[in-house]
Amino acid sequence: MTVLDDPPPATAPQRRDDNSGGGLAFVAMAGVLIALVGTVVLIGLIGLLRDQRTSGAEGPASASSSMLAVALSEFSIDGELSAAPGDVSLAVTNSGSQQHDLTVRETGAKTPILNGGESATLALGTLEAGSYEVFCSIVGHEESGMVASLEITDTPSTSGADAAHGSVDPTSPDFDGDAMDQLMMESMLAFPAETEGVGNALLEPEILSDGTKQFELTAAITQWEVAPGEFVDAWSYNGIVPGPMIKVDVGDKVQVIFNNETPMGSDIHWHGLPVPNGQDGVSPYTQEPVKSGESFTYEFTLEEPMIAMYHAHMHSQISVPNGMFAAFIVGENPIPYGETISGVTIPEDLVLAEEIPMVLNDAGVIGLTLNGKSFPATAPLVLQEGEWASVHYYNEGLAPHPMHLHGFPQLVYAKDGIPLDHPYWADTINVAPGERYSVLFQGTMPGVWVWHCHILTHVESEDGLFGMATAVIVE
Repeated sequence: MTVLDDPPPATAPQRRDDNSGGGLAFVAMAGVLIALVGTVVLIGLIGLLRDQRTSGAEGPASASSSMLAVALSEFSIDGELSAAPGDVSLAVTNSGSQQHDLTVRETGAKTPILNGGESATLALGTLEAGSYEVFCSIVGHEESGMVASLEITDTPSTSGADAAHGSVDPTSPDFDGDAMDQLMMESMLAFPAETEGVGNALLEPEILSDGTKQFELTAAITQWEVAPGEFVDAWSYNGIVPGPMIKVDVGDKVQVIFNNETPMGSDIHWHGLPVPNGQDGVSPYTQEPVKSGESFTYEFTLEEPMIAMYHAHMHSQISVPNGMFAAFIVGENPIPYGETISGVTIPEDLVLAEEIPMVLNDAGVIGLTLNGKSFPATAPLVLQEGEWASVHYYNEGLAPHPMHLHGFPQLVYAKDGIPLDHPYWADTINVAPGERYSVLFQGTMPGVWVWHCHILTHVESEDGLFGMATAVIVE
């Protein structure tokens, strides 16, 4: 606003022979009136501004509005975790490589699942003074340290960093080592816990008149108990996670009827299987998307042995971590019978007691799991002393997982289903996303032998054992 301190000069009057004095008086009076009006307007505006400042200071205080920046990573929640009472929103960014979300326990508000680098704003509305717990709801991530306290207080912290409590401070006067020991004991002794649903069930085909093996897969969002009492909305094949395991012989003609009951378009990619391009399951390059409520039939003949898998390709960042993955095996297990590796000879007449897939995950609603379950709901592998077992590791997650077996060395004899020219022994095998490793071991010593991912925050927390852990039990 521009305020004129003085009125503009009046235009000089034309000289008149009569009433010339009256004309000058009129102009002078007009100037006085203009100056007076300008002064009144200025005083009024100053008074209005003064009233606004006074009402803000002395009247009822208006609710504050806060936008806090929060960062998620493996495995912590950091950033601004303190604000004054009022309207609070969180600008949440996933700074990690795995999928994460942010949930407020007391209100139930949560962000979508965020991929690495993605952001979302979470409006919490009006929050009263108090402590609110925020955590990542992906299975196992809270136990790994992704939990913190959002403090709503009249004297908020400038950084909020001290509000996080995802790690234990042994020097704290509140530290209780005995209580932590007890939690660890209780969690381990709860193994193995029963839950609803078992993944990897072998899918039996219908044999058509020409010998074709026909399978049917239905994708849908279903309830899945990933840990005792913890049900999630899983994206599943035939209602289980991992989906049904398919096993066929070399030379088989295969037909798979795919029914899509998820809310978006989908397809099936046959990861590691040499199929014709038109059957590769990559919309829209090799086929049109299979829309919700529609079906599509895949057909191919498999001419060589493979240890492969299948999963969605379209919208895979949503459907695969949330459960749409499974094992597909063609032909015989390529065990190196009779070979001597590092002084150990594999028997020519070796008979496997067990051959199992172990599918690894770390994201989506399934979270840190082995074969769709989180410890103590993971299934142990039970052997009699001296028996041999073969395990196919599949990583359908977003991060590598070093799988460590106590007690027995693992013979790595195939990578991505391809037999190795030089198999080797290892006690820890690092499995990257999309990879498959096939291993062989013998249960030579009785006992309960722990078997787990060696990224320790994937298996242990201050509340005990969880996530990507199971055991080999040799009787």
